Amino acid sequence: MSAARESAAVAVAASPATSGKLINIDNGGTLTDICVIDGAKVYRTKTVTTPYDLSKCLFDGLVKASRVIYGKDDLLSLLLSTEYIRYSTTQGTNALVERKGPRLGLILGGTLTADALQKGEQQRGLFSGLVGARVEAIDAKLEGEALEAAAIKAINALSSGGANRIVVAYGGTARDGGEVQLKRLLLRKFPPQLLGAIPVLYSHEIVDDADDTRRAWTALFNAFLHPAMERFLYNAEHKLREYRTRNPLLIFRNDGHSARVAKTTAVKTYSSGPRGGAEGARALAAHYGFKHLLSMDVGGTTTDIGLVEDGVVRAHQYGKVEGVETSFPLCDVVSAGVGGSSIIKVENGKIRVGPESVGGAPGPACFGLGGKEATMTDAFLLMGLLDPASFFGGELKIDAARASAAITERVAKPLGLSEQQAAQAMEDAWVAKIAASLKDYTGIKPDTTLAAFGGAGPFVVCKVAEAIGVKRIIIPGLAAVFSAFGIGFSDIAHGFEAPLASNDAAGLQACREQLRERAQRAMFAEGASLEQCQIEETLRIVEGKDEHVVTLKDGKLTTSLPAKGRVSLALQALKPISHATLSGSFGQTGKAAMSGGKRATLSGDLPLYRVEEQAAGTTAEGPAVLEEAFFTCRIEKGWRFEINAAGDILLSRA
Repeated sequence: MSAARESAAVAVAASPATSGKLINIDNGGTLTDICVIDGAKVYRTKTVTTPYDLSKCLFDGLVKASRVIYGKDDLLSLLLSTEYIRYSTTQGTNALVERKGPRLGLILGGTLTADALQKGEQQRGLFSGLVGARVEAIDAKLEGEALEAAAIKAINALSSGGANRIVVAYGGTARDGGEVQLKRLLLRKFPPQLLGAIPVLYSHEIVDDADDTRRAWTALFNAFLHPAMERFLYNAEHKLREYRTRNPLLIFRNDGHSARVAKTTAVKTYSSGPRGGAEGARALAAHYGFKHLLSMDVGGTTTDIGLVEDGVVRAHQYGKVEGVETSFPLCDVVSAGVGGSSIIKVENGKIRVGPESVGGAPGPACFGLGGKEATMTDAFLLMGLLDPASFFGGELKIDAARASAAITERVAKPLGLSEQQAAQAMEDAWVAKIAASLKDYTGIKPDTTLAAFGGAGPFVVCKVAEAIGVKRIIIPGLAAVFSAFGIGFSDIAHGFEAPLASNDAAGLQACREQLRERAQRAMFAEGASLEQCQIEETLRIVEGKDEHVVTLKDGKLTTSLPAKGRVSLALQALKPISHATLSGSFGQTGKAAMSGGKRATLSGDLPLYRVEEQAAGTTAEGPAVLEEAFFTCRIEKGWRFEINAAGDILLSRA
């Protein structure tokens, strides 16, 4: 079996029963990961991300996966035998970071002002980049012809100012009524079927939130992310339909659930890739009983840091996008600007790591694709940690001479060091930045376990663990594609929220019926009835500045509703679908691992252990090099590793 065809010991959940393969795809800035679950086997592969056309790397990856499974290119057979395809992309996140999106115009009404949206430095910077001077205000007191004239004037002014997408956000008690009234007026004056019509989005249609500023920002983010996501995802779904796939493409969201493209709100795709890693970490923590699992997903550009504590992924009720609060919950994942492709250079006599990255194109110097900057991948190659013959499953040839030239020019000469000394200094700085980011994120407890995944996560994880005072590390068997694997723990779900017309039982029942009707329509579009779904209902009660959430048990109210204040009902309908469950355990046999030779490194000639050649339960002590198709790990002195039947690796420090 080829290196790229290795499988991990997992089992597909018995309920609901699976009748086909499950494909999970995580589209990153440098590489796109593909994970195919087929019964008890998991196949995985990677392909270089093509930012100019994301559908290309999507289908390139699927073709590679078919080659891994069938021994030849057979995309049709793969897709026809697949039950669900779940997909996550950084497209929206990257578009926001780079400010590559539509020019937004903003119409404000009621009590909401532009100043209210720009109270902090981060808000001001984002507002300038997304909206700028394209802002118009409409007096809430206007009616009839005066309102019509003001609305037409606002639209004309924004379009003349270059806006190609407009957001309407009202504030105050008349927020919904004001936006609805304006919508009716604008639909008459600017019918959407006309060529050149500018899309207009209304904040109350995106989310129900009593906080006007938060709701307006959520609408702005959604409007900015929508076009790029829409073009790519509908294009990908259209191509998949040509192969007559069983079910529509499912988009994995940052709330941990999935839905078809047509039912996905664009802002919910923001930072969804890291959420896949968090879901995988939660499954690991539950399976092995880790109470405090700190995770680091080290890719080419960033290290995504998350935490699972007592079985719960750390998240914020009102998640932040670039420091600005939104109305939707978001997983609390911090992305530090350090990865395997981070540019490492000398500034003012000191080594600086990132946050700039060479990405997948041109990539590290050793890739031979035109990169001239020194990266950590180049340093690991010169240190002997990487083998040019086996790197990336043997599919990508790396050049030590190019790595040497980049490190000599960018790091060694400016610091007056030898090439080897420069490579070691680069590693020290790289480890220090990751360790500092982990410490800043959370306090390290005595029972903390560090989960290392992503293509660069396992490299020198022992050094990182030592730097933060952690004595136990878990490297998943699917570490190199773990975020893609984690996406597969999601189910299909939709959530809706609306305010109660009256704070009593009658108001609650009327709102429930309204939300159930919306949920029924949404799940019907997913091919499910509401009877097949798990229903969860919560009340959000806002009294002045106080806010709290009450979960309804079996739909019954367990607390009295306030006579005054804003009460809204949230309903989530979730349809469980097939996904994998974990297997394997540690501490059972203790057989000695078998070394397949030596690896010449700066630390000396170290025993080399190939993961796929080890029997379940084998162990060995460092210093050593542990390697598989898509990741390499240097085991330091004083550390011991154990590989279980699932291919998961536990590192323990004496």
